[in-house]
Amino acid sequence: MVGVDSWIWWLLAAAALGIPLVLTAVPEFALFALGAVAAAVVAGLGAGVVPQAVTFLVVSVGLVAFVGPIARRQLRTGPQIKMGIEALKGATAVVAETVDGEGGRIKLNGEIWSARALHPGQVYQPGQQVDVVEIQGATALVV
Repeated sequence: MVGVDSWIWWLLAAAALGIPLVLTAVPEFALFALGAVAAAVVAGLGAGVVPQAVTFLVVSVGLVAFVGPIARRQLRTGPQIKMGIEALKGATAVVAETVDGEGGRIKLNGEIWSARALHPGQVYQPGQQVDVVEIQGATALVV
């Protein structure tokens, strides 16, 4: 990899590192490919072989050391998808019939729900927006 055209070799190396990434789904290959792209940029700026190799190593190892653990943690935990009643907590609803400490009705996700004010002294009038704090049975507690 000598000369100005060495950036092409680095880009080919980056593309070659994409093949095992696709075949094995090991994210470290992508991080090494990014290191090769960084080395290609350095080569394109006219730097010698040693700065290119150092750039590849520093960027690759840095990404593996810092980004790798974050990526693995995300893959392990997966997306936090709330379903059922948990998905309704924190949702915004519109008061359909006056809601107070005794009861009332709200429109939540297109459905009419029985509701009760979380704080007994609170009264919410039709048309007001409220936030669902909790679901108890078929009744939404709102603020």
